[in-house]
Amino acid sequence: MGRTREEILSGLPKARRARIEARAVALTGEVEGLKALRELAQRSQAQIAQALGVKQPSVLKIERQTDLYLSTLRRFVEAAGGTLELRVELPGKGVLHLTGMGDLKP
Repeated sequence: MGRTREEILSGLPKARRARIEARAVALTGEVEGLKALRELAQRSQAQIAQALGVKQPSVLKIERQTDLYLSTLRRFVEAAGGTLELRVELPGKGVLHLTGMGDLKP
């Protein structure tokens, strides 16, 4: 029988375990794509489609896109129950939060 994750980690030096655990925490804050975001929010494609006022196949298309408008991304995130924040990091300037990006103008 194989070793458990805990058994493997317990055999590593303390500093290495700490680095592994820190990386694991960082990775749990990352989401790979809109499908993963929707699933994390426990929403179905049909629920997102209803919130967006589109049909379910349109949600599938949005989830598969690699390039989309910020307004589409914002609406998708809001349909999943979240809010979109655009963060920019410039050398020597720190982190800036852009506001008003992706807002639909009436």
